[in-house]
Amino acid sequence: MTVEIFPCNDKSITKTLVFSSGLGGHANFWQPQIDFFTQHFQVLCYDQQGVQQDSELLSSNYQLKDLATELVDILKCNNLSSCHFVGHALGAFIGLEVAAQAPQLLEKLVLLNPWDELDFYTLKCFNLRQSLLEHTGIEAYVKAQAIFLYPPQWISENAQILTEQENQAIVKFAPIPNVLARLNSLKAYQPKTTAATVNHPTLVISNADDTLVPWQRGLSLTQNMPHAKFNLMATGGHASTVTQPTMMNQTILKFLI
Repeated sequence: MTVEIFPCNDKSITKTLVFSSGLGGHANFWQPQIDFFTQHFQVLCYDQQGVQQDSELLSSNYQLKDLATELVDILKCNNLSSCHFVGHALGAFIGLEVAAQAPQLLEKLVLLNPWDELDFYTLKCFNLRQSLLEHTGIEAYVKAQAIFLYPPQWISENAQILTEQENQAIVKFAPIPNVLARLNSLKAYQPKTTAATVNHPTLVISNADDTLVPWQRGLSLTQNMPHAKFNLMATGGHASTVTQPTMMNQTILKFLI
């Protein structure tokens, strides 16, 4: 497992901001955020368990709570507490679970494109992706991913870099049983119950043009949390930290400071 800690440019600042990725699980998802946020915080990013090409196989009963335990161990190992947290989709739910399991480790939460319960539309998308992987193969799975993550115009304007990233992802693809175990853990997770117990100040951000998760699910999650605010972005798709980094970075920072 890779854990990367980027020191703040201001050496007197020790407050840590933790980034946790979605289903892909890789630290490099947050590359558009590193330079911006290290002006204000020490930044921690990490590869989640089971997402690297040479990863050991995950347990057959792998659950989202296991991902939260993994992050708790990382924070304790690095003597970190009262961290701010930003998580995307699956990563957002890791934050919820950590806040419930070990509330002293986190201070403020930013949850990107989460849901209160799995929408039938999102389930159909997940099932389609699973079918592609199981019956068509790794290449089809990887190349379909952009359709669920990014707006059409962004895909058109970034064809070359997107193709390069896809080719690298195919070569470095994690063991297929791990990808399926992670997907199934996400499909089975019920955020609403945990969310109602989390008392941390929380910002939920959804995107109106998200083609994977209807934005109304983010609003419903917010309404189920005692100290949460909701922000609806007009554009950016499901991965607006990539497609609209300036807007997203500024929105997140405004909440955290």
